Amino acid sequence: MTQQRKTIDVLLVEDDPGDVLMTREAFEDHKVNNRLSVVPDGVSAMEFLRKEGQYADAPTPDLILLDLNLPRMDGREVLAALKEDPALRSIPVVVLTTSEAEEDVVRSYSLHANAYVTKPVDFDRFINVVRQVDEFFVEVVRLPERPY
Repeated sequence: MTQQRKTIDVLLVEDDPGDVLMTREAFEDHKVNNRLSVVPDGVSAMEFLRKEGQYADAPTPDLILLDLNLPRMDGREVLAALKEDPALRSIPVVVLTTSEAEEDVVRSYSLHANAYVTKPVDFDRFINVVRQVDEFFVEVVRLPERPY
């Protein structure tokens, strides 16, 4: 018996156009049907999540891929704001960043990140990491139902 893949909404919070492109390619290469929305900074991420301004019709994401080093509001601040907001705190957050600093790992988990993944610089390894995150959150984990 084969289980049909469900489609989820993923919000990528990433300011590096190259990383955005590689993530999109990973989704396309992997034939991922998930809907990927992208915002370039922490302020836009919070506006998207709160459906403010240009994001009034934005979908509520089932999963957030969050870079830590962002302009205007860094990923740590976004993570703290998300987990303090009762309407948003149940959305799983995967920190996807270049930082290998132990203090970033510890702080991310203390702010209730669901996972911390260091981005590989190699394209093929990056693609593989994005695939594994997707497979885990789509095929293995049960995500909370979202009101749409």
